[in-house]
Amino acid sequence: MVICMDDIRVALVGVGNSASALIQGVKYYQNAKEGEQVPGLLHVNFGEYPVKALKFVAAFDVDSRKVGNDLAEAIFSEPNNTRVFCKVPKLGVKVMKGNLLDGLGKFVKDVVKVRQDDEAVDVAEVLREVEADLLVNYLPVGSDQATQWYVEQALDAGCAFVNCIPSFIASVPSWQKRFERAKLPVAGDDIMSQVGATVIHKTLAKLLVDRGALIEESYQLNVGGDTDFLNMIEEDRLISKRESKTQAVQAMVPYKIPLKIGPSDYVSFLKNKKICYILINGQYFGGTPVKIDLKLEVIDSPNSAGIVIDAVRATKIALDRGVRGPLTSISAYAFKHPPVHAPYEVAKAWVEEFIDGKRER
Repeated sequence: MVICMDDIRVALVGVGNSASALIQGVKYYQNAKEGEQVPGLLHVNFGEYPVKALKFVAAFDVDSRKVGNDLAEAIFSEPNNTRVFCKVPKLGVKVMKGNLLDGLGKFVKDVVKVRQDDEAVDVAEVLREVEADLLVNYLPVGSDQATQWYVEQALDAGCAFVNCIPSFIASVPSWQKRFERAKLPVAGDDIMSQVGATVIHKTLAKLLVDRGALIEESYQLNVGGDTDFLNMIEEDRLISKRESKTQAVQAMVPYKIPLKIGPSDYVSFLKNKKICYILINGQYFGGTPVKIDLKLEVIDSPNSAGIVIDAVRATKIALDRGVRGPLTSISAYAFKHPPVHAPYEVAKAWVEEFIDGKRER
């Protein structure tokens, strides 16, 4: 196998809508030139890495409609239902059977087709064989055991880890130390979309605080129609998700406020569309009331794909530089539950400094 040293060799766990949007996006922007206005990316060339540097070398899933198929075909297999904006030719990468553990909630067990007689592959060995630089975690929300298991495989194989779900790894000191000892970087946790509910909510909250208004209470309620929202009907799988989204907003407010944030229902005909309602009640000069009542409608998976492309490229830069442990700059910019929270504009400045080599991590 011929390896171009300019490639970023990416392995994926979970071949759902988010993986579909990511892979489509890499193909869609493969010929983008520096200086072009590219929606969703911080830079066309992130450091020395263009979008086309991402090469998908392995993928793991449990759905029998995806396992054994080329990755380019699997991303369009049911139950995936995100927008198709780019045709992807065969990638020469077969989706392999991964380890299930707690990756399948009770509401999706009849939607995801798992063939029990298919044997899971040795994930760590596969990662070594394909010489993966990093593993991107796209498991369903609530897959805490499975996420930790895949982290162990990445560490065993010498891979960095990009954690796109709210099963906390990069923000947990014990895992941070594991990656430091392994001399590997880790980014996460819980990807924050380009124009998503959380980044809008936290930005509005910071704006009100900075302008001297008092926030009294707020909520963020989301509905959608893909397997992610179907999975999140199961309240026990939502504990870390609610914590991740709530802390992202609360971190922008220097006093405690009543907050209710998180997925609220599943509406099948919405498919990969997400509808978000944000309410902020407060007061300004003279105790005068102010109310922000906002509705946001997006196609969910493409909303985070560009952010993941940036996170992957930042992680590869960290690998190149020998940075080990949690990546605070890209994590604060791209994730809801990072090791260190920061306002959006501050986190963006940190990333620019990291790219330029003025910030270690």
